[in-house]
Amino acid sequence: MSCNCNKEECSNNNSRREFLLTGLLATVGAAVGCSDKKTPFTAEENVALSGEKVKLLSVDGEIIEIDKAFLKPVPDLPHISNSEERKGMAGKSFVMVIDLSRCKNLKKCQSACNHMHHVHPGQNWIKVYGMEDADHTAPYWQPTTCMHCDEPPCVKVCPVDATFKRQDGIVLIDSDRCIGCRFCMAACPYSTRVFNWGDPEVPKEIAEQDYSCETSLPQKKGTVGKCDFCPDMTRKGQLPHCVSACPNGVFLFGDMNEDSVTNGAETFRFSELIKEKAGYRLMEDLGTKPRVYYLPPVNRNFPFESGLENENEADKKINFK
Repeated sequence: MSCNCNKEECSNNNSRREFLLTGLLATVGAAVGCSDKKTPFTAEENVALSGEKVKLLSVDGEIIEIDKAFLKPVPDLPHISNSEERKGMAGKSFVMVIDLSRCKNLKKCQSACNHMHHVHPGQNWIKVYGMEDADHTAPYWQPTTCMHCDEPPCVKVCPVDATFKRQDGIVLIDSDRCIGCRFCMAACPYSTRVFNWGDPEVPKEIAEQDYSCETSLPQKKGTVGKCDFCPDMTRKGQLPHCVSACPNGVFLFGDMNEDSVTNGAETFRFSELIKEKAGYRLMEDLGTKPRVYYLPPVNRNFPFESGLENENEADKKINFK
């Protein structure tokens, strides 16, 4: 489909799974083309209109509406080489924002991540902690992922270059190189890595695939696993699984170069959001420069107690006194 638009492309307020993230695809014009705001497509396109309107955010920050019939699914991309996986996506600088005021400890993020990455039973790449900063202060729920630090200590201690930092900001693990020394686990101050002690429990078709750093599949016994920011999804212009699975919009993901983050239903200017909501990073004094930012748990949508029912007995004993 040709695009005759006035730079009006990209997306907002689409379904979470099908949402085309602002700035993640330079080729969004292939999915959404426009000539003007009232009649965004040429007559020869001959597309049957659905009558359902979808709001999109242009790169100029304007909200436009088009018929949903003009949105095309992004096709599966061919498998890329290991060297391309290690380079990352040119011109991108991925970032995540976690809004603690919205978290109810539903753990949908955790279950979606575990399911899509076939995480070993009993392990989690996303952990949701019950936090209380000091005596007599209000407790809150804190989802914790790999921080994808700009100064990652895990990368510095890896003796075989299995853990590496990409040009787009994502930190990944190459399990074909990992020797299971666990130096990276010891170096990570956020305790977000897990060790695969046993053989992975994956379907046969997954087990027979060539290993991919971007999908982290198939996992291998004797290697380390962690949150990978779902780079295979971002290549297709889709959100990481934790973002699309959360019904409360806790996670926002985007590109710092585009200054935009989204949860699929709402899109914000990253710089404005962090400034206006007093965003912060964990353990800032360590100098790791995380790419995961938190918004403080003020004016919370849910009482802390409403999330206790999703805690198992072991979690309660660890996190609560």
